[in-house]
Amino acid sequence: MEDYKSYLQRTPNEALGKKLKITAWILTTVVLVLVGLMRRPELRIELPEGFSFSFLPPVHAILNTIVSISLVVALLGIKKKNIQLHVRAISVAMLMSVLFLLCYVCYHFTTEEVRYGGEGMMRAVYFFLLITHIVLAGVSLPFILFTWINGFTNQFAKHRKLARWVFPMWLYVAVTGPICYLLLKPYY
Repeated sequence: MEDYKSYLQRTPNEALGKKLKITAWILTTVVLVLVGLMRRPELRIELPEGFSFSFLPPVHAILNTIVSISLVVALLGIKKKNIQLHVRAISVAMLMSVLFLLCYVCYHFTTEEVRYGGEGMMRAVYFFLLITHIVLAGVSLPFILFTWINGFTNQFAKHRKLARWVFPMWLYVAVTGPICYLLLKPYY
């Protein structure tokens, strides 16, 4: 891959960026509607006898863990001006996030929600992490996509500006997902 300085000299493709941002808003809307609908028991999809997605919660935690690691590697890559490492690590984070989302929607449309059964301080900790995780996941989704689009379309100034505040949110969401899973695990 090109060296850092020549990579940053690439011509921005603002027209493609605008089209992709419209797609990002559509995807965000679809995802948020699906997440809202999957909480409705009357919309639960019955699976064939003997088939279950109950194996997916640890998969969700593993995928989010991979996203967390990939994000840290991407940050280290760009700090060392290693564009190739940065791009590859972000690609892994994006791919794992898409796989997570697909698995998450499949699980919640087909499986009854597991409720946290802990008490006291741990209950407060769990719900604080869960609520902040959910809110930041919903808020950050379009901006994660916009940040990626800006990088993909060589709009590096916009990419850097967004990444400075999107990165910590995305990393927080990716780290708190597995923590919430571990706190909820005894109740599955």
